Amino acid sequence: MTLFAQSRVYSIPMRTKFRGITVREGMLLEGPAGWGEFCPFAEYGDAEAASWLATAVEQCTVGWPAPVRDRIPVNCTVPAVAAAKAHDIAARSGCQTAKIKVADHVDSLSEDIARVEAVRDALGPTGKIRVDANAVWDVDTAVAHIRALDKAAGGLEYVEQPCPTIDELALVRRRVDVRIAADESIRRAEDPLKVAVAGAADIAVIKCTPLGGVRRSLEVAEAAGLPCVVSSALETSIGLAAQVALAAALPSLDFACGLGTLSLLTGDVVDDSLVPVDGFIDVRTPGPPVPGRFDAADPERVAWWHARLDRVSALVPGA
Repeated sequence: MTLFAQSRVYSIPMRTKFRGITVREGMLLEGPAGWGEFCPFAEYGDAEAASWLATAVEQCTVGWPAPVRDRIPVNCTVPAVAAAKAHDIAARSGCQTAKIKVADHVDSLSEDIARVEAVRDALGPTGKIRVDANAVWDVDTAVAHIRALDKAAGGLEYVEQPCPTIDELALVRRRVDVRIAADESIRRAEDPLKVAVAGAADIAVIKCTPLGGVRRSLEVAEAAGLPCVVSSALETSIGLAAQVALAAALPSLDFACGLGTLSLLTGDVVDDSLVPVDGFIDVRTPGPPVPGRFDAADPERVAWWHARLDRVSALVPGA
């Protein structure tokens, strides 16, 4: 790898299990334009990880398009925690919008309802609540659970990826009054336009890190033809800066973005973290990572990440 002047493997414990993991790992890569982040989840194959590396290459070499706004509204992220903890997270966040994880196990509905009710109490009647099911429901389950959660919330802003497929999303959308947002159906589709053409979603959730960079994500957003929400892929501030750059460059931004996810980690690799203040993140590039902070201590994990980088780099032009 000649492109990167330095590379470091990091390992940061999570505050709460999220997306099935308790430790977030990745690599920080220094190129001619600064630092980038390569952090595809461990279960992703090399072909899928290649888009994540393409984002880091863009960040390290050419930077991002000019912004059209200087701060980004964000939601707080509420993991699948007990209702009291959910209330505390939302109340302390300073955000007026909350995204709540639901459907983390088969019999979760009563817990999900309690979590949503607690967040509504924390945000008050004017706060906005959205839920994310991570594509685990079938159509009938989605319809029933969305209606129950909408009632518990006193009105949901939207539900994110209730079912796995585009066809299922379209069926659910026709049967409920709540907006449907597509996440996996956008970032893992060869043709994002399919979501809009199928009438499967009202909102596109765009994650620039797995899509291959800010410029590629702007193309996807235009092709989808839907209002967009930019969401993180659970990066440190180095990688999160790319998501902020995307949100700053979108022609319009009608919804709060899911970029307040550093709260899910026990720390960060930089001093000047991209954390929201009063529900907004300023558009800026954080400083370089602090030497030694959260560097992975396990030599086997360090070797695993370097081997992965070597394999995936062969799939990415310019890496």
